[in-house]
Amino acid sequence: QVQLVESGGGLVQPGGSLRLSCAASGSISSISTMAWYRQAPGKQRELVASITSGGSTNYAGSVKGRATISRDNAKSTVYLQMNSLKPEDTAVYYCSVKRLWVDYWGQGTQVTVSS
Repeated sequence: QVQLVESGGGLVQPGGSLRLSCAASGSISSISTMAWYRQAPGKQRELVASITSGGSTNYAGSVKGRATISRDNAKSTVYLQMNSLKPEDTAVYYCSVKRLWVDYWGQGTQVTVSS
């Protein structure tokens, strides 16, 4: 089992920045892809960004150029830096990791972009 704990969410003004963190614990060997998803009220959960164990990244079109995903394998932690935040970025952000073909999810952290 893998446990994931997200942090870094909160209220941010439009145009602001924040960094989300997600620390994995438990059976963390063989974790491959780490990712961030988000779910806005009334919408489906969507992929924001992902990063493979080799460092290859993938971004949703809506955040490309504004988001940077990174990982620290020594700390089993994945980060999401988001800049130039917009009200439409408001959502619950979830961390997810894949280990041996099983997906694990964090509890989510709320990000609200509002003036």
